[in-house]
Amino acid sequence: MVGLTVCGGTVHRTPVDTAVGDLSVQGSTVVSDADRATAPTVIDARGSSVVPLFVDTVFAAPEPPAADAFDLIPGNPATFAVIDGRVGPDEIRNMLVVRPERLRAVVVDGSVIVRDGRAVRPEGAGVSATDPRLAAWTDPRRDMTQFLTADGRYSETRSGRRNAWTGRFWIDGARITYLDDTGFWAFGQFHGRQLHHAGFVLEP
Repeated sequence: MVGLTVCGGTVHRTPVDTAVGDLSVQGSTVVSDADRATAPTVIDARGSSVVPLFVDTVFAAPEPPAADAFDLIPGNPATFAVIDGRVGPDEIRNMLVVRPERLRAVVVDGSVIVRDGRAVRPEGAGVSATDPRLAAWTDPRRDMTQFLTADGRYSETRSGRRNAWTGRFWIDGARITYLDDTGFWAFGQFHGRQLHHAGFVLEP
């Protein structure tokens, strides 16, 4: 299996529990340093925060995940971002939005999908036209509808204003990663029949 080591960053094992050091990945999971690969891919995280892609709203969803599902601990999915500088717990919990110049990497289930602020794959890559998640997703409480289309593009209608936000997206398993046309990265998760993103809970 492919190994990955994130070196020298401030690792947020949870939004509030931090330690400066390395994070080791084997295959799709976080492993202990003793189990790291002998010749891993290395991401230099010095001066950066290594943060879980935490999605707070899923804990109120039907069949919520385990309480430690997002923690960067051995045995859990290796899904995180490496961001220059300090990242506060509230950003991680509520809405993680990152400018490309600060984003060193995004890793989902052990695969690097963003490196140095740029997507590793072109827009639309890996998106199947038959994927039922390519749909209109609506949060009626907050009057927002997000449209995901087979060309790897999204648009949002907010309070009746069409194309309030537009950009590209990538789907990896249950995760969705957005690059808005205005130039920021954001993150979400499919959970059951819901799409959770930046405090929105959307349904088809």
